[in-house]
Amino acid sequence: MPAERLVIIGGNAAGMSAASRARRLNPQLEVVVLEKGEYVSYGTCGLAYLVSGLVPRPDDLVVYTPDYFRTRRGIDVRTGHEATEILPGQKQVAVRTGEDTYALKYDKLILTSGGAPAETIPGAQGPHVFTCNDLAGALALRHFLEERGPKRGLVVGGGYIGLEVAEALRRRNLEVTVLERSASLLEDIEPEIGEWVNERLARHGVRAEFNATVSSIESGRSGPASVLVTNERALTADVVVLAAGLVPRAELGARAGVELGSSGAIRTDNRQQTNLPSIYAAGDCTESWHLVTGGPAYVPLGTTANKQGRVAGENAAGGNATFPGLVGTLVTKVFELEVGKTGLSEASARAAGFSPLGVAVDSFSQAKYLAGKPLRAKLVVDRASGQLLGGQLAGEEGAARRVDVLATALTARMTVAEFVHLDLGYAPPYGPVYDPLLVAAWEALKKLGRRR
Repeated sequence: MPAERLVIIGGNAAGMSAASRARRLNPQLEVVVLEKGEYVSYGTCGLAYLVSGLVPRPDDLVVYTPDYFRTRRGIDVRTGHEATEILPGQKQVAVRTGEDTYALKYDKLILTSGGAPAETIPGAQGPHVFTCNDLAGALALRHFLEERGPKRGLVVGGGYIGLEVAEALRRRNLEVTVLERSASLLEDIEPEIGEWVNERLARHGVRAEFNATVSSIESGRSGPASVLVTNERALTADVVVLAAGLVPRAELGARAGVELGSSGAIRTDNRQQTNLPSIYAAGDCTESWHLVTGGPAYVPLGTTANKQGRVAGENAAGGNATFPGLVGTLVTKVFELEVGKTGLSEASARAAGFSPLGVAVDSFSQAKYLAGKPLRAKLVVDRASGQLLGGQLAGEEGAARRVDVLATALTARMTVAEFVHLDLGYAPPYGPVYDPLLVAAWEALKKLGRRR
């Protein structure tokens, strides 16, 4: 009797986590990974550092090569093979490789097709226009910067990827402008935190324009690109980077009858199972369950992709794993400034039906007598129940590690009255005796009129 075959569409974080887990759990299973690009299993979150030169070689981002998976793990990785259609009735995938096509049978299928750039702008295929969502795009951008020596750069999108790319361009001594279509940088950032982000960008010579929608890009082969923005203004740049977020690549599954959620991403249960028998999904093409709102959310993160991929791979191989959900924890670095967020902002909490109270405090990353760096923390609490809903931090040190404390508290569904009694570690080099998070919690309790 032939071995069962698991086919995985997509070969980065979720896909290779799924493949590796399935192979480990069921060594008799035939595992085939279809990846339309050249690379698999690389550090997507390090792409901006490859562009800046902080990561010297692209191979430094590659965790494992296709040959490693083939020879060491027995996984049939097929790069340059694009899945073009899924036929659930026949349990087949139509595959294109170069000029050839073939049909591949499967017993179980996992969709890990990832995300795509959110904005489609006329002229986005021009010779001066790049993305930084995958290794091929980051390499193309880096080669252009090194070979052409551009002086002026425009970054379309002021989210985490956009600001990381803006910093990468500044490190290469370009004049940089960030065009953000909303009124603030970093989606769902609190005003108190965004204020520090804006100041840090300005300090390093990065110009930010808000409420700026790009309608088209015109590129000449030799001259600079012309970018038409809101109010018919034309800006010129030698290089344009599109970084306006991600949307799920879910159309392949949708055409096969896979159900999508309200975000346009694939809907799964906590086993990463779709509505179709034998088909699972994981990573940036799927929705997740948000533990604070108690509803679905689209939060494309590398950490989530790896976890969901592992769960999908285990279940496709006959196991019974679950992914309980997330709280949306993000950290980034804006030059020297650490920025972290988890859970809901005041605005998103209000939109989700809570009655939020926001409390921001200014403190230091170390005991004051050690000249600690300024640190700002904000907590969001539900007025009715006292439940912690979210929090954000910014500072040159200590912000990133503290956001993980908040993420743990949110996952445990702690109230602010419980949180204020956490026994956090203390030593003068690592924080003041009253941790900024606990100070914010005390202030929230005061405003709620409750005793500790």
